[in-house]
Amino acid sequence: MNQPQLSLEQQFNLRSFETQVEKMSREQAQECLMKLYEQMIVREATYQNLLKHQWGLEPPAA
Repeated sequence: MNQPQLSLEQQFNLRSFETQVEKMSREQAQECLMKLYEQMIVREATYQNLLKHQWGLEPPAA
């Protein structure tokens, strides 16, 4: 799957994040990576719940 072209703002944010990571210790980078992964999981679950609701796949609330 092809990745979409990043906007200039996204490119800037990516470069800024790269600079921040370069200045981190190994422990700080690992902690940051764990937090980012957790946020990705939460975002995925949120999208799944929103889609279920939007598509009417959720059981009715009791």
